Amino acid sequence: MSTSVFTIANLLTILRLILIPVFATCIFYQRFLLALAVFFVAAITDGLDGLVARAFNQRTPLGEILDPMADKLLLVTAFIVLSLPRFTVLPPLPFWLTAAVISRDVFIVLGALVINIVTGFSQFRPSIPGKINTLIQVVTIVLFLTANVAHLLEDWLPAVYLLALGMTVFSGLHYLLHVNHLMREKDSRNDASTPERPSDETDSSR
Repeated sequence: MSTSVFTIANLLTILRLILIPVFATCIFYQRFLLALAVFFVAAITDGLDGLVARAFNQRTPLGEILDPMADKLLLVTAFIVLSLPRFTVLPPLPFWLTAAVISRDVFIVLGALVINIVTGFSQFRPSIPGKINTLIQVVTIVLFLTANVAHLLEDWLPAVYLLALGMTVFSGLHYLLHVNHLMREKDSRNDASTPERPSDETDSSR
């Protein structure tokens, strides 16, 4: 793991954080094409920073914190600003979808915090359903912005909203099982690494 802070991977993550207020400003002024471009660039940096970190051994403690934080801030910001009235050409994103997206993330963060405080466990890793959920949320934002730019794929939006809601709920519930599995996995490794105590029995002399 690299000890340097200013790695290419970390700079890409920081760029994604910088693009978040730029994206929100574009939405405020209804510059949807520019907002789509900014969101697309930010989404690309999400894939690139991890790829660069693995390829050039640039994984850092800072990057492990910033990367997921940048992902969540980008998506939460997008869902919030696009669910506000008068900021979009089409009807805004449903409030129930935005509420579900935010509630899932808050639930996971608070749950992880409680588990860490009570048990000391900190080896949380993303689950496959969680990664799929992130992808679906990104697609939801892209399709919504595209519909606002060119009025394309509008008929698909209600189905996409329901898909995003279903995956948000499912991935949140699945993460409970995922964390439980990780904790059991850690306990198994600890048990396997603990040497057996020598027997206290001694041979009796005759």
